[in-house]
Amino acid sequence: MDQKIITEYLQGASPEGWKIFGAHFSHEYDQDGVRFTVYAPAAERVQLIGDFNGWQGYDMFRLENGVWSIFARDIPNLSLYKYRIFTRDGQTHDRIDPFAFYSELRPNTASRVFGLEGYSWNDSAWMEQRSKNYNKPLAIYEVHPGSWRIRHSGENKFYQWSELADILIPYVREMGCTHIELLPITEHPLDESWGYQATGYFSSTSRYGTPHELMYFIDRCHQENIGVILDFVPVHFSCDFHALHQYDGSFLYESEQQDRRYSQWGTALFDFTKPHVLSFLKSSADFWLSCFHFDGLRFDAVSNLIYPHGDPEKGVFDPGIWFLKNTNYTLQNRHPSAMLIAEDSSHFLKVTAPVVYGGLGFDYKWDLGWMHDTLEYLSLPPQQRAADPNWFTHSSSYFYQDIFLLPLSHDEVVHGKKTLLEKLYGSYSEKFCQLRTLFLYMTAHPGKKLSFMGNELAELHEWNETYELDWDLLQRPEHRDFFTFMRTLWHLYQSQPALFAEDYNAEHFAWIDCGTTSPAVFAFQRSGGCEGGKIFAVLNLSNRKITSYRLPVQGYGSYKELINTDALAFGGNGVTNPSITISGTPRAPYLSLKLAPYSSCLILQE
Repeated sequence: MDQKIITEYLQGASPEGWKIFGAHFSHEYDQDGVRFTVYAPAAERVQLIGDFNGWQGYDMFRLENGVWSIFARDIPNLSLYKYRIFTRDGQTHDRIDPFAFYSELRPNTASRVFGLEGYSWNDSAWMEQRSKNYNKPLAIYEVHPGSWRIRHSGENKFYQWSELADILIPYVREMGCTHIELLPITEHPLDESWGYQATGYFSSTSRYGTPHELMYFIDRCHQENIGVILDFVPVHFSCDFHALHQYDGSFLYESEQQDRRYSQWGTALFDFTKPHVLSFLKSSADFWLSCFHFDGLRFDAVSNLIYPHGDPEKGVFDPGIWFLKNTNYTLQNRHPSAMLIAEDSSHFLKVTAPVVYGGLGFDYKWDLGWMHDTLEYLSLPPQQRAADPNWFTHSSSYFYQDIFLLPLSHDEVVHGKKTLLEKLYGSYSEKFCQLRTLFLYMTAHPGKKLSFMGNELAELHEWNETYELDWDLLQRPEHRDFFTFMRTLWHLYQSQPALFAEDYNAEHFAWIDCGTTSPAVFAFQRSGGCEGGKIFAVLNLSNRKITSYRLPVQGYGSYKELINTDALAFGGNGVTNPSITISGTPRAPYLSLKLAPYSSCLILQE
């Protein structure tokens, strides 16, 4: 047993706790077996129980630092086990292994012995060229594996990782997305939590298969040039009593102070003043990046790590800030090409600045302000849009203060918030026009992109984890045409450097019309720097047809309409610009464009 790792773990300095704690196949005393190790300093006694000993228990040995360990012979892979904790007040509780690599399928709760070694990776080419994608296209398809598709017969409704590799990967490639982001797949007892109330921070949920099958899925993604991001939940954990809550009879992972112990979600909050908690979560993050080759982590609810309960009026939460800086600095050094993404709704500065420059050390931050403002604006009737154009353009006033990613995530289509289509103003047909324009605007706006599964179908019902996506919508012409539009748009995005190569360089973005020339009509330009090319985005967010919109340009070169949301192929009325007229004096040339109501287009200067 590596005493150095244990010492560093208890000091809050180790990202490698997963190498010591948990169940590891081992050869000791000239015999093969499994070494079980758990941290339970407040326990009076700890036993290893499992199906290999009739759940009767082997007494574990206590080390001086509160770590308990035992070497057990003849333990088969996939064996079920728990730790029987005898507390100092005379109670006895059977607990999971906090570092278990695999678990029983819910509603059962035992941990499983699992040897992670043995999977042969075939993604070396991907891993060698992997980057943080600052100057590359990054279009993320956010997925809940259990409800993307489900079985309609049999005992297990969930598709397994090997099956998802055969159906999800080709779909993502067809859609033109570059990455898949998985909602939390750490073990969790309740399907309705979507994985956000975890019990096993090192255990990939048994709903979709074994850890090796998850490795196979990620490996297949990499071989098809698709990255995989994991939704990571470091703020809180499930209060189910078989797991971490009051683990050894004390508040081992949560706070002793009741007002700091529980979250607004009915879960227990990690206590970041405890060094071993820092190591526990830091080790979990490192585990998924090291053992499973994930290409990034999306940290959930970061504002709750910056402020107590996410409330700025309560002051900065120093232990949470330290956890983020310490963890991100460690991960950046250990996994320099992996992406660290903050889901942060706060206005805290320097979230994406390096730790050495006083930042939190993330690579990207979700731009929830852009999401909120854009959806609110598009819910307004045209008259109100014309009255306040600054609402729509506000994102550019702060965009270059951090490195932002534009999300239209699962959070926007659940809990009574309505689907994206329902949020938009107007009749059924007008909603489709504006939904196409919403996604064209998202694609043309600086910043990387994320869209939740089902958005591409123009879902009519809010997402429900119990049911699969409404794939039957593709039988309806308007939804099928929208799907065609989305697929065309994402592929176009990847092909045009002006839309991604200089996302975070303010010199390569400029507003041309902020809704002042014509009410609720906007235009801006993007350029690709050394990659070449310039693209103009024109958005008519009014209900008027415009027969001649004058778009100022900077030269008499060749111009081409790349895509128009009103094209017949996308369900529009065919008001497009197949041939673009250049007019004006030599000093002030402009393009004359036709714009359908609620339509938008991208123009390439060749």
